[in-house]
Amino acid sequence: MPKEALLIIDMLNDFVLKGAPLEVPEARKVIPKIKKEIQRAHRNKYPVLYLCDSHMPDDVEFRKFGWPVHAVRGTSGAEVIRELKPGKKDVIITKKTYSGFYQSKLQSVLKKKRIHSLRLTGCVTHICVLFTAADAVLRDYAVSVVQDGVAGIASKDHNAALRIMKNVLGAKLI
Repeated sequence: MPKEALLIIDMLNDFVLKGAPLEVPEARKVIPKIKKEIQRAHRNKYPVLYLCDSHMPDDVEFRKFGWPVHAVRGTSGAEVIRELKPGKKDVIITKKTYSGFYQSKLQSVLKKKRIHSLRLTGCVTHICVLFTAADAVLRDYAVSVVQDGVAGIASKDHNAALRIMKNVLGAKLI
């Protein structure tokens, strides 16, 4: 059986808290499921990796895509929400854009830990979860998406991303 890692994508204050700059209200609903996934991973001794947006205040992503300033490196907005705080053995990987692989240390961490299978949770389903899943599949990882552990901004985009991950990328929806 391939060794698995749990990815928790962008469950940060600037996405999850009420009134946050890029608030995703649905993200609050998936917290209990993600907690269970973390417990499962720890129980099975699977690595738990937090993929976290970490932007500069003048990040090109804000201008290019029209996003409000969010998850600025060194601010509380870029921190993982209190309910899902990483444990001592968990790994935080900062990222600068949609894919958790792009210009980050994710690939090297996965290789070092001999990971072959990824279990995805977090937000936003049709942005960072989808693009991380796509990059993972293209790098030959087996990908599973925890359906009730991911959150989108709009239900039609969330559902479309789940269909794409399943029907186009071959990800397993669990």
